[in-house]
Amino acid sequence: MLTCKEQNPSFEQTLNTYGAAKKPCFFMVSYDQTVWHIEPLATPSGVVWYALEGRGFAPPPPQKLTLPSQLTKKPIAFEAYEVMHARVQEEIRSGNTYLLNLTCKSVLETPLVLEHLFYASSAPFRCLLKDQFVCFSPERFVKIAQDEIHTFPMKGTIDASVQEASAQLLEDEKEKAEHVMVVDLLRNDLSRVALGVHVKRFRYLEEIEAGGKRLLQASSHICGALPKNWHETLGTLLKTLLPAGSITGTPKKKTVEIIEEVEGYARGYFTGIFGVYDGHGVDSAVMIRFVEKEGTGYVYKSGGGITLLSDAHKEYQEMVDKIYVPLL
Repeated sequence: MLTCKEQNPSFEQTLNTYGAAKKPCFFMVSYDQTVWHIEPLATPSGVVWYALEGRGFAPPPPQKLTLPSQLTKKPIAFEAYEVMHARVQEEIRSGNTYLLNLTCKSVLETPLVLEHLFYASSAPFRCLLKDQFVCFSPERFVKIAQDEIHTFPMKGTIDASVQEASAQLLEDEKEKAEHVMVVDLLRNDLSRVALGVHVKRFRYLEEIEAGGKRLLQASSHICGALPKNWHETLGTLLKTLLPAGSITGTPKKKTVEIIEEVEGYARGYFTGIFGVYDGHGVDSAVMIRFVEKEGTGYVYKSGGGITLLSDAHKEYQEMVDKIYVPLL
């Protein structure tokens, strides 16, 4: 097991070593890649629990798990969010960014511990770091199988109970523009590590459970071919793609700088990635839908993409709607 807060050895170097030896491992890296954790699949430390569409590691759940009917969420005031939103749109009008994923911390009140939230979640991608955080993500980062790399950006959300929700989401010009920009960004990102990159499926809808309500989320499927020796440079490959385009924006470098100035808090592992390398392929997820221990309580980190067409009230409501635990 290696947990590191230093750059020597780096996440990239360590994962390259695992890949070159085709040694199966679990990996996790923070948004800014300064904190990471890698451990062999054969000898799990128990510090990390995870699930990737049914595959993973966690102790058996307790026989009796009492769940609250409701979690209490206390987001930041709309007035504070509106100031941040206005600053982002000013950067957009100045041509410094075209799409920026703006996130916030909200207080979450629950009698449950992180382990209970992990067990209670029905999300396809789940990860827990003992005494620090739990995430239950709907979004895959990349999947590598048979020397092909796939990514599935998610951009665009609507309450599924809204009348003609599918049509509203697909026809919304702001949501359409945001999705197109993210797909273009990730297609370019994949082109840095793969050949023949193309959009296999564009802007299809998936329904997800969101703490008592159903949300429709728009996704696309992008893929390309990797060189046969990709195992030897696994860490370099992932480093090239990070941070994930869907949780930063475009152009990525400048947008990341603006995020650091506007958000006012450290994302940490939130919006980083976790995954498994099994010696043959990779599956991984973006760490969103994120509950973190802070002091004696919890915070929930969530957000959404801002474009020139964004409305502050709607974006604020989307940020609030994403504060949920997808319960079984």
